Amino acid sequence: MSGEFEASVEIDRPVEVVFAYLADGRNDPQFSPRVQEITRSPEGPTAVGSVFRSTVKDAGMKTGREFRIDGFDPPRSIRWTELSRNLVTANGGYDFESLPGDRSRVRIFNTLEGHGVGKLLVGLALGAARKDAPDFGRRIKAAVEASSPR
Repeated sequence: MSGEFEASVEIDRPVEVVFAYLADGRNDPQFSPRVQEITRSPEGPTAVGSVFRSTVKDAGMKTGREFRIDGFDPPRSIRWTELSRNLVTANGGYDFESLPGDRSRVRIFNTLEGHGVGKLLVGLALGAARKDAPDFGRRIKAAVEASSPR
């Protein structure tokens, strides 16, 4: 079983600023409380083939996650695929849109897929992700705006 969730948010910063901030996945802990730590390899700017390795805490359990950047089109889109084999995995991305007045719109989406026993859990994970999606978008907005004063 699998399913998708998404969120969209408008941010009071130019699209290039928003793209750069979200392209550096090492910023994820600033808006995603589940991300405990994260690294990128190889060193240098994010590009197709970059891999982010993180430790996340979901439902009180810590797991290792590994995502590879599969699509990178500045400042329009970023796509990722989860390489780790957890009970529930995610593939998704960001879409960016420039708005008048040096503002941006970002859409984040993820498709969650259950594996093994995770097929029984993916519905719960989707429900929680969908419920949190508007707040997740607001946390991204707050983090980007705090990182780049006008």
